[in-house]
Amino acid sequence: MSLSIGIVGLPNVGKSTLFKALTRKDILIANYPFATIDPSVGVVAVPDFRLTRLSEMSKTQKTVPAIVEFVDIAGLVKGASEGEGLGNQFLTNIRETDAIAEVVRLFDDEDVHHVHGQVDPLHDIEVINLELVLADQESAAKRLERLERDSKGGDKQAIAERDVLRKIVPVLNSGKAAREVELTDEEKLIVKGFHLLTMKPILYVLNRKSGAVNIDAENGNRWRELQNFLEATKAKFVFVDAGVENELNDVGEEEKSDFRRELGVSSDGIDDLIKSGYALLDLISFFTTGEKETRAWTIKRGSTAPEAGAAIHTDFKDKFIRMDTIATDKLLECGSWAAAREKGLVRSEGKGYVVQDGDVVEFKHG
Repeated sequence: MSLSIGIVGLPNVGKSTLFKALTRKDILIANYPFATIDPSVGVVAVPDFRLTRLSEMSKTQKTVPAIVEFVDIAGLVKGASEGEGLGNQFLTNIRETDAIAEVVRLFDDEDVHHVHGQVDPLHDIEVINLELVLADQESAAKRLERLERDSKGGDKQAIAERDVLRKIVPVLNSGKAAREVELTDEEKLIVKGFHLLTMKPILYVLNRKSGAVNIDAENGNRWRELQNFLEATKAKFVFVDAGVENELNDVGEEEKSDFRRELGVSSDGIDDLIKSGYALLDLISFFTTGEKETRAWTIKRGSTAPEAGAAIHTDFKDKFIRMDTIATDKLLECGSWAAAREKGLVRSEGKGYVVQDGDVVEFKHG
C-alpha cells in the first residue's frame, strides 16, 4: 500500500535538511523562505532488523523493505489559508498526504533567521495548526452549503455527508481540529472523502541543533510550555538533529554511532522518525521469505489474513484458502521454515485470523 507523510513547518526550521537526511536526495537548502517551492518526494525504507535477519537465514537473493513516502512541502506561513506566501499550493500538497510530520525548531541560532524573529516552538505549532484549521473551515463550509441543497432531494449519500459535516463545521469554527470530533466508524469512512487537513494524524518532529542553544536543554518557560502542550494533547513526537543526520549521510554505519556520541546526539533520530511515522498510521509489517526474495509487506493493524494477502496479490484475497504462519522470532530460533514445521510451530490459519506484526507467512489460494 502507498503511504505518504508530508513534512511541514515554518520556513527555516530544518524541513529540507531533514528531508535530505531522510532520503539522501540533493535538493535545494537555503536560509530563506520558500527555498523549496515544488514538493520533493522521497521513498524511504522502514528500518527493521527482523527483515535483515530473515534475509540472512534464507540466504535470499533480494531483500525488499517496507517503505514510507515523505513529501517535503515548502514553508507554511501565517495567512497561508488566505493565500499568503504560496499558501494555497502548499495546503493542496498537504491534503494529498496520509499524515503530517510537523517540524518544530528547538534551537536558537542568530545565523538562521526565524520568520517571527524569535524561536517559540509552541507559538510556531499554534500558527501552523491554526492555518490548517482555517483551510478546513473554508472547504468544509462550502461543502456543507452544497450538501444542504443536495440533501433536500432525499439523496442518502448527500444526507450522510451533510450530517457528518454538521458535526465537524462547528468544531472547526471554534478553532479546533476535525480529529477532535467523536465519529462512528461509518462516519470516519465518509470523512475520508473530504480530505480534511485536520483529520490527518500529526507527528511533531522536534529539531535540535548540535552546538547551539536548544530550549529543552535550557529548560526554561518555552520548553515547559511545549511539554505541557504535548502532554495535554497526547501528541506523538520524536527528537532529531536534522543537521547532524544530514552530515552523517556519507559516513559508514559503524562510524555513525561514534560521531553521534562526539556530537552529543543520543540516538538515530532518522530511524526514530521513520518508525514513528509508520506507527502513526497504525501500520504493521508481515514477511515472506525464501531463497529468491525476503520482503516486508505493509498492512493496517487489525487486517485479516485475506486482507493481508491482498497486499501481495488480489488473488490471495479473492481465492484465499488458508495461510501458514509463524512469528519471526520463533522462525529465526528454528533456523528454517522446514525445521519450524517439523517442530509443529507453523500454524495454519483461516479467513478470520488477524495478522500480527512480525508474522512470517505462506498463502494458499485457489
